[in-house]
Amino acid sequence: MVGQDGQLPLPWLGAPLQEALRTQRGHALLIHGPQGIGQFELALTLAQAWLCETEPTTQPCGTCASCRLVQAHSHPDLLVLLPEALRDSLGWGSGEESDEGEGGKSSKTKPSKEIKVEAVRKAVSFAQSTSARGRRKVVLIHPAERMNAIAANTLLKTLEEPPGDARFVLSCGAPDALLPTIRSRCQAVPLALPPADVASAWLAQQQVAQPEVLLAAAGGQPLEALEWVREGVDAVTWSRLPKQVAAGEVGTLASWPLPRLVDALHKLCHDAMCLACGAPPRYFPSASLPGGAAMPALVAWSRELRQTIRHAEHPWNLPVMVESLVLQAQQALHTSAPAKPRSVHSGR
Repeated sequence: MVGQDGQLPLPWLGAPLQEALRTQRGHALLIHGPQGIGQFELALTLAQAWLCETEPTTQPCGTCASCRLVQAHSHPDLLVLLPEALRDSLGWGSGEESDEGEGGKSSKTKPSKEIKVEAVRKAVSFAQSTSARGRRKVVLIHPAERMNAIAANTLLKTLEEPPGDARFVLSCGAPDALLPTIRSRCQAVPLALPPADVASAWLAQQQVAQPEVLLAAAGGQPLEALEWVREGVDAVTWSRLPKQVAAGEVGTLASWPLPRLVDALHKLCHDAMCLACGAPPRYFPSASLPGGAAMPALVAWSRELRQTIRHAEHPWNLPVMVESLVLQAQQALHTSAPAKPRSVHSGR
């Protein structure tokens, strides 16, 4: 959201925010784009602009009482709906609205990754109540694709017939995962990857060394790159990974979360395929990649990785699983393409 200094949370959000405010026609907007580029931040800043008491046309002022309440996560007319598992990572943890189990009791099990029907029912009731500050009610739902089927259907009627001046902003990275009836009731706000130079400059401001390497590693998603750094994956570690795996060395990979490791290996497989086809790599520096792997072996490896990621949440024996994945990668990278047969010219 916009702070009291008037600065946007992410510099590349200025144009899409202004466009959303300028072209808004309905009561519900759907912000969508690749993960890790600021869908939630744009949605929250848009909600702040709708509640700002200076009637902004480009961005919220950041200094009025309403803006300060949003900054403090205590605005009485703003409800932010997040899965339990995402609240802390998004800085919207303690004291905020929570998904609750049946009977109104908080679940003591593993934090849910879904937005449940009980939480959506509360959001509908919230939207129907009178505005505390006399402007409007705003409900923010992120990631909207995390609503289960019952929760999404519960929201439908309210999106179709919103009470009063209530507004909804949904953000997601996978709009195709939403019900078509949800998408049809929302005005789409597409959010594209930021320009690489802008994203790299922002990462450098966050004290990220060699930001262009990590930005490429994260597929152009700067927030994802920053998260990697916070988890201990820097540019040097990333650049060393291909040859480390090709040598069959587990090393620090044993401490990586399994989904992160499988994602890294999938990117390595992708770039090895690019080299095999004579195309430039996307995720790793060219000099860091071992060459000469056979395409059939890489295709088989990619298929195995896709199968693994489907079961990444399974309680595997992690050290054994990591060793198996590294061995699988080593074998694929060392399966050389067969040499082309020499042409034989017969003379007369």
